[in-house]
Amino acid sequence: MQKFFLLWLMLALSLLAGCESLMYPGQEHQSAPPVLSVPEIVPCSEPVPVMCMEPETRVVEKIIERSVEKIVEVPVARDKLVLGAVENVSMEPSGLVIESIVDSGSPTSTLRAKALTRFERDGRDWIRIQLIPPQGDGETEPGSVELPIKRFIRAMRIGFPSQRRPVVEMHLTVGDITHMVEVSLTDEGGTDTLMLLGRNFLKDAAVVDVSRRYVQGQPRVSGGK
Repeated sequence: MQKFFLLWLMLALSLLAGCESLMYPGQEHQSAPPVLSVPEIVPCSEPVPVMCMEPETRVVEKIIERSVEKIVEVPVARDKLVLGAVENVSMEPSGLVIESIVDSGSPTSTLRAKALTRFERDGRDWIRIQLIPPQGDGETEPGSVELPIKRFIRAMRIGFPSQRRPVVEMHLTVGDITHMVEVSLTDEGGTDTLMLLGRNFLKDAAVVDVSRRYVQGQPRVSGGK
């Protein structure tokens, strides 16, 4: 029994020794620790200067065209009048000679009267025109004329309401030229001008030189003043 115990003890010690060798192996059986690889240090190369290319420059030439005013001499027909900005005009049937402003911007000639009276004659509309004597005229009143109304127009005025005006036909004479033209009538004041000579007289008959006045002088008509 004692031998069996000793045998069992030796067997147990041998087993313990084997386990200890497994748990704590010797230095000859220990694996070497891993060696970390150190990267090789390569010296940096010298900096190389870099030349940047300058951007391409494009020069754009701007050409500004300017319109040049040209003075063109327009030949004037010999049979046309040259009128100034103001001319003396004779009108028939009254024979009155009055100072008139030549207005190429107005389509119709205009006469300013002292009074206008509409009436009917033979079933037609007529108008009695009380004329205004020219300034500085010391003679008697020029009286009035009666003419049939041809039509009415609507005259637009800057700063004032439009005006409905009667239109009659008259013979107007400037220099040696006489034309029968339409004349609109008004009895409103506010200006010393008695007549505007419009385009209906100037058309195909005269040209205007606004730098001159009284180019044609007094109208030369029989019975004119």
